[in-house]
Amino acid sequence: MTPTLQQDLARLDQILEQTCDEARRILASLDSRPVAIAPTAPPLTPLQPDGGGFSAALADFNARFAAGFSGSSGPRYLGFVTGGATPAALAADWLVSSYDQNPTSSLDSSAPDLEREALALLRQLFRLGDELHGAFVSGATMSNFVGLAIGREWLAEQSGISVAEQGLAALGPVTILSGTPHSSIYKAASMLGLGRQSIETIACLPDREAIDLAALEARLIALAGAPCLVVANAGTVNTVDFDDLQGLVALRTRYPFWLHIDAAFGAFAATAPAHAHLVTAMEQTDSLCIDLHKWLNVPYDAAVQFSRRPDLQLKVFQNSAAYLGRPSGTPDFVHLTPENSRRLRALPSWFALRAYGSDGVRSMVESCSRHARHLGELIAASASFKLLAPVRLNVVCFGLKQPGSADEATIQALIRRVRDDGEAFVTPTVYQGRWGIRAAFSNWRTSEADVERVWQALEAAARALGLAGG
Repeated sequence: MTPTLQQDLARLDQILEQTCDEARRILASLDSRPVAIAPTAPPLTPLQPDGGGFSAALADFNARFAAGFSGSSGPRYLGFVTGGATPAALAADWLVSSYDQNPTSSLDSSAPDLEREALALLRQLFRLGDELHGAFVSGATMSNFVGLAIGREWLAEQSGISVAEQGLAALGPVTILSGTPHSSIYKAASMLGLGRQSIETIACLPDREAIDLAALEARLIALAGAPCLVVANAGTVNTVDFDDLQGLVALRTRYPFWLHIDAAFGAFAATAPAHAHLVTAMEQTDSLCIDLHKWLNVPYDAAVQFSRRPDLQLKVFQNSAAYLGRPSGTPDFVHLTPENSRRLRALPSWFALRAYGSDGVRSMVESCSRHARHLGELIAASASFKLLAPVRLNVVCFGLKQPGSADEATIQALIRRVRDDGEAFVTPTVYQGRWGIRAAFSNWRTSEADVERVWQALEAAARALGLAGG
């Protein structure tokens, strides 16, 4: 042990107090610090033989990097569906590092049992049956990856083969059908060796991002009984549109396909009575993606995947090392996801659910949806902006009214102006071929006053760029 590390060990209590003070300062500044800024990378400093200890590292971090971090845990960061961290989830995340458990194996710890309980709580929250088996993963991309990997093995099973054992060459071309697939679906298809070109986009309903079931059925008929993968959306990124999940489940009784539902944040509609109808039949899927660091408001990274076929999941992801244990009975998580080792990412979710219950989650969903409707009403009455789609849940998709303002350069200029003013952060998007803006509400801290501040920031940016109407 070097003298510096030995010194830090001796003053561990002070280091933790210093860290707590730093965290308090960061959280207390959320209302006043810039929500986002244009990043500028500081000059790289070389590695030293012996560092200066924690305090010196903290001072270096604060001097060179901290000011460039966004206020993504704050109430006006609306660029992505990014939740903050509730008090219980934040505290639990500190405990994750303190315990430093690797929950993929049950050989030495009860951490996997906590993960299984957290999964059971999530099944209750989202009204899923016990026939859906879950595991924690890093985010929606990995959740979609796992779901499609199991679907790929199901496709192979239909032909009496196993991709996990024989490889992709034994399977041949694969067809993936979806109405408005998220970009992570393309990424998963690439990583799985299925190829981005295996994804066919099916026509959507008029002025919607929801798949046209008649068009989907026509394509299924054309496949002449060949099995395929169908990726459904329960909450698209632009307009939070939902496919008809009941209709898709009905189609599955007549045509052979694996149904994967990407419900990264839309699954949370199940927690609010006014929105639960949007995810009717979600529990009948073959695989399901839900992202928890979105609307559950737990720190990154935390998502779950659920599957109806844990036997196929085990075929794909089982590990053969004797020292990690062999799968039997209830398999360890090391045999169910790509990672052999990871942090106990379930703990903040477990704390959040135990601390605030289903009513706490429902309240966040309802308040964020209310804030989105409020911003939508302001935009609808504006002389400068216009809605590009109805506000269905928690995302507002809108553009500029000025003729010729739907181009990328104009929208990007407005986005940067809002960002650089520091009051809010929104992101650009393309909806039905035209450039627009997304504002996604998913933070437990957001208030009506924050919505007003976001609106004022948007109006100020439009005026500054000569894009204001009236």
